[in-house]
Amino acid sequence: MPEILKITPPLSEEIIARLKAGDKVLIRGTLYAARDAAHKRMIELMDKGEELPIDLCGQIIYYVGPTPEKPGQVIGSAGPTTSSRMDPYTPRLIAEKGLKGTIGKGWRSQEVKDAMKTYKAVYFGAIGGAGALIARTIKKSELVAYEDLGPEAIRRLEVEDFPAIVINDIYGGDLYEEGIKRYTRI
Repeated sequence: MPEILKITPPLSEEIIARLKAGDKVLIRGTLYAARDAAHKRMIELMDKGEELPIDLCGQIIYYVGPTPEKPGQVIGSAGPTTSSRMDPYTPRLIAEKGLKGTIGKGWRSQEVKDAMKTYKAVYFGAIGGAGALIARTIKKSELVAYEDLGPEAIRRLEVEDFPAIVINDIYGGDLYEEGIKRYTRI
């Protein structure tokens, strides 16, 4: 049985170099939650030469818009959203701000995959439809920017054993493409 790697952001280039498409990971520590509206605002700040509300160097962004928490919960359902909506923004965050990981569901554009190879970053997949289970790994949720965006605001999430799988690595590995090739041979 393959080893499950335990990783803690901020991610170093040494950790990134160990990760290969298909590796299962458990993430502990801080993730940042942000979706397309927050990404758009961050890029607008960069275009103006202004500082972002968070330091992305070595960090992981989880593409999630959590539902409101119920009494006694830290966060509501927290399943991944479609990553391609962030593709227009992700290459710049990787190249210019040192973002090292993203978590979502679905394919990434070639531009994002090229940025990950060039600037040493990875894309993790989380299981769509498992938002209630994923929420159990989130121990703390704190709003840090863009409160007016509601579920699309930037949040700092403290997680324990957040499950993910490496979809795209720095070597050009793509778990989705590998899966298609494997099953087209049958």
